Amino acid sequence: MVNGAEVNHANAASFPHCKHATPEKFYIEACDDGANDVLVIDRVSTEMTLAGIKDIPPSGVTRPICGIMGTVRLVAGMYLIVITRKRKVGDLFGHTVWKALEFDVISYKKTILHLTDFQMQDNKAFLSMLRNVLNTDGFYFCTDYDLTHTQQRLSNTSPDFQEMSLLERADQRFMWNGNLLREITAQPELHKFAFPVIHGFIVMNPCCINGKVFEWILISRRSCFRAGVRYYVRGIDSEGHAANFVETEQIVQYNNARVSFVQTRGSMPFFWSQRPNLKYKPKPQISTDTNHMDGFRRHFESQVLIYGKQVILNLVNQKGSELPLEQAFAKMVNVTLASLLRYIAFDFHKECSKMRWHRLQILVDAVSDMQEEFGYFMVSSDGKVMSEQSGTFRSNCMDCLDRTNVIQSLLARRSLQSQLQRMGVLHVGQKIEEQADFEKIYKNAWADNANACAKQYAGTGALKTDFTRTGKRTHWGLVMDGWNSMIRYYKNNFSDGFRQDSIDLFLGNYTVDETDGLTPLHMQKDWKFLLLPVIMVVAFSMCIICLLMAGDTWTETLAYVLFWGMASALTAAVIVVNGREFVDAPKLVQKEKMD
Repeated sequence: MVNGAEVNHANAASFPHCKHATPEKFYIEACDDGANDVLVIDRVSTEMTLAGIKDIPPSGVTRPICGIMGTVRLVAGMYLIVITRKRKVGDLFGHTVWKALEFDVISYKKTILHLTDFQMQDNKAFLSMLRNVLNTDGFYFCTDYDLTHTQQRLSNTSPDFQEMSLLERADQRFMWNGNLLREITAQPELHKFAFPVIHGFIVMNPCCINGKVFEWILISRRSCFRAGVRYYVRGIDSEGHAANFVETEQIVQYNNARVSFVQTRGSMPFFWSQRPNLKYKPKPQISTDTNHMDGFRRHFESQVLIYGKQVILNLVNQKGSELPLEQAFAKMVNVTLASLLRYIAFDFHKECSKMRWHRLQILVDAVSDMQEEFGYFMVSSDGKVMSEQSGTFRSNCMDCLDRTNVIQSLLARRSLQSQLQRMGVLHVGQKIEEQADFEKIYKNAWADNANACAKQYAGTGALKTDFTRTGKRTHWGLVMDGWNSMIRYYKNNFSDGFRQDSIDLFLGNYTVDETDGLTPLHMQKDWKFLLLPVIMVVAFSMCIICLLMAGDTWTETLAYVLFWGMASALTAAVIVVNGREFVDAPKLVQKEKMD
C-alpha cells in the first residue's frame, strides 16, 4: 500500500487507480499490487458488481482517478463522483493523508435529450450545487487509516472493530461522503473500493525544539449532522445534533510515542434561529413552542458518552441580543447532568475591548485546574497507554468560529506545553512561547484552521486571525475583519440559500425523484418582491440625475430631488421591513427544518 506502511488489509481500502468507460459500463480498477478485482457499474441498471481485470474491454475510454466519492441521483439519473486530483498532506503514523483537490461528476446516461427544458434546467442547477460543495476547500482522506476517529477512540476498540472495513468503522458524524456511498456500503464485498472522506482541516508539520524532531498535527473534523451555512443552521435538531459542530484534535508524535488533546465546538444546543433579513445582524430568536430540554439532554448525553465530562465555554456577549441566549444556556445546564457539566460564561468582546487581548489569560487560568484534571491521551513508544483524556472543553460563540478558535488555540497551547515537557522535548522551565520557529508554525496553523472552518460555514475567512497569528491585535487586522464582515453580509443575504441547498443535496437531506414534475427550484416569489428593488434603483437614479442636471430654478430642482429621494427611501424602507422575502432562502428543505 501507500508508503510501504504495514496495514491490516481487512480494513484497508483498495486505492482506485483508473476508470474505464464504455457506453454500457464503468470499470474501476484498483492500483494495489496483485489486486485483480474490478468494480463494475452498469450504466443502465445502476447495478454494482465485481469482475476481474480480464473483463475490462480494450475499447473502453481510460482515465486515472484518485478515489470514489460516491454516487448520487439527479433529474437525469445517476451520477458517479470521483476524485481526480490530490495532494499529499503528510504521513500519520506511516499512513499517507491526502487532500482532495479536484473532482468530476460523471453521468451514467450518455445523453440528456430525453429531458424537458425545465428538467434540463433543474439538472443543471443540481449539478451546480454538487460542484459548489466539492469546490469548498477542505476534503481529506486516507486509504489505509481511519481519519474519522481520535487517537483515544481508536485505542479503545475491540479486535472485531479492527477487522472492519474503513466504511463500517467510520464515525458517521464526520464521514461526508456517507450518503454518496450508501449503495457501496450496502455491499460489503465492494467496501475495498471506497473510503471515508472528512471535511475540515488538517495540517502536519515536522518541528524541531532543542534539536529534537517531532511531528505536530492538527485535525479538525466537521460534522455532517446539522451541517449548513451560518444563518440558516443554528442551534440543534430533534436528535441533539448541534450546528457547526467541529471536533479538533492536536497530536504530537515523537520517538514512536504520541499524545493527543481533543476539543469540540458547536452551536448553543437548544432550539434557536437567526434568519437573514437584510439587517447587518439579525436578532436571534429562541423557539417558544419547542421542548428544549429533550434535544439539549440528547446532545450532552451523547457528548458525555463520547468525550467524558464537559466544560462549556460560552463566549457570547452578556448584553444586547446575545444575552437571552446566554441566559437560556446557563439555565438549561443547571437542570440537567449537573455533575458532568461545568458552565463558564466569558464575555469575550467585553473582556477584550480596547485591544486588551491579554485578558484572555483570565479564562485560561480559570479553567487550568479542570484542564489538569482532564489531561490528555498518551501512548508510550512501546505502545502502552500512559494516560487518557477524561473530559473536553466545548467552546462556542455565536458562530463557533472566530472567538471560539482563539480560545481553543490557547487551551491547546497549554496542553502542548505539558505534553512536550513530559516527552522530553522541552527542558524544565522552558516555554513554548520562547521557541520562535515553532511558535510561528503553531500560530499560523491555528489561524489557517480558523479560516478553513469559517469559509466552510460563513463563506469567508475568520475574523481575529491577526491575534492568532501574531499574539496581538493589529489595526490591519481590524481592517481585514471589516472587509470579511462585509463579504459575509453579502453572502449571508444573497447567496447562502443556494449554498444551504447544495449541502442538503450533497448530504442526502434532500433527494431528487426522477418521477416528480417540477422541483422546489421553481418556487416563484410574489411579483412585488421582484418589482420593488427595480423601483428603488430607478428612484435613486432619478434623484442623482436631478442633482446633476439642475432645473430652471433651485426650487424646481429641490422638488424633483425630494420627490425621487422620498420615493427611493420609502421603497427601501418597505424592502427592509420585508427583508426575509428579499434574501436568498433555501428552496430544497422543508420550512420547519429551517425555522
